[in-house]
Amino acid sequence: MKKQTVQQIIAAAVSLIIVLVAYAYVVGSGTVFKGEMEGKTIRAKVLSITSSENLNATGESVTEKVIFTAQALSTELRGKTLEVIQEIDKSYAFSPRAVREGDTVLIEAYTENNSTNYYFGDYVRITPLIWLGVIFCILILLFSKTQGIKTLVSLGLTCIAVFGVLLPAILNGKNIYLWSILVCLYITVMTLTIIGGFGKKTACAVIGCLGGTICAGIITAVSDVFLNMTGLLEEESIYLYQLYPDNPIDMKGIIFAMITVGALGAVMDVAMSISSSLYELRVKSPSLTSSQLMKSGFTIGSDMMGTMANTLILAYIGSSLTCVLLYVSYNANLAQVINKEKIIAEILQALAGSTGMLLTLPLTSAVCALFYYRRAKNDASR
Repeated sequence: MKKQTVQQIIAAAVSLIIVLVAYAYVVGSGTVFKGEMEGKTIRAKVLSITSSENLNATGESVTEKVIFTAQALSTELRGKTLEVIQEIDKSYAFSPRAVREGDTVLIEAYTENNSTNYYFGDYVRITPLIWLGVIFCILILLFSKTQGIKTLVSLGLTCIAVFGVLLPAILNGKNIYLWSILVCLYITVMTLTIIGGFGKKTACAVIGCLGGTICAGIITAVSDVFLNMTGLLEEESIYLYQLYPDNPIDMKGIIFAMITVGALGAVMDVAMSISSSLYELRVKSPSLTSSQLMKSGFTIGSDMMGTMANTLILAYIGSSLTCVLLYVSYNANLAQVINKEKIIAEILQALAGSTGMLLTLPLTSAVCALFYYRRAKNDASR
């Protein structure tokens, strides 16, 4: 087994231990994604439609009541046939359609006076996404082979870090700024060491990536002084703020976490690409001076910046397109639209992320020129 492969396995094992310890610390005796709402949620498959009728026809509002039988696919009721009620309010433009035979649905069980009634909750939509994810993983393995395995491992650990550490840390009242930085640090070191192993190339990429991400975070923190933001960007933000009245969540900290974590992926891509490219240049042309190496990094980075900046900005615009369209349709005044806090947050996210990525280029190039040139000198002196 190659030395680099052993290093990458060690990096993956240590990274898993770290994220599990962090999870245990931030969650404590609590749980994540295991809570239940008022009723019990049961996954079931629709067997047949018993009846369908319209109720409360008042001229403006019509409720369609559908009664169907379904076979439970989860909980202790697995295999049992249940009679379920679906009520569809026709006054809503986007009410779910009536169930059909063969649909997989979520039903809610409510018990009152020793009697349990079952109601339609929603359609199971995750199954197609699981298959799409499986196809995605297969394609990665086909095209990247061993490197694809490393990619999937790092991706899995990244998801655990975000959903298992950062989110519980925020909900449990931890310092959002600190934990955002710690999670970004973890993801950066973990991903780059698993992908590239231990070495100067990885070290340079880590330093450049962290520098760019920190710059994006500083820009966000400084901009808050001038933008007078509250952090209440949308209706969900208000609910989140009111979740813990005695110790409300810092909504400005949420914006900081959103921008730093959002910018990390693009910044890490730029840092690793520059570091890897300059490493290959140094190997192929050991006679290159430090200044020549840095100049090459600037040249490579300038081409990357054009597309990566577009990638960030288009991603943020695309994610908030519905909100932008709504604001534009209700506000003829352009100044009113641009000054909406939701729009300002998206613009800040795009600009801070792009600026952090831009500053990653010279920083990574300078670090690579220093590390690689020093190694070339040491090799020449032997």
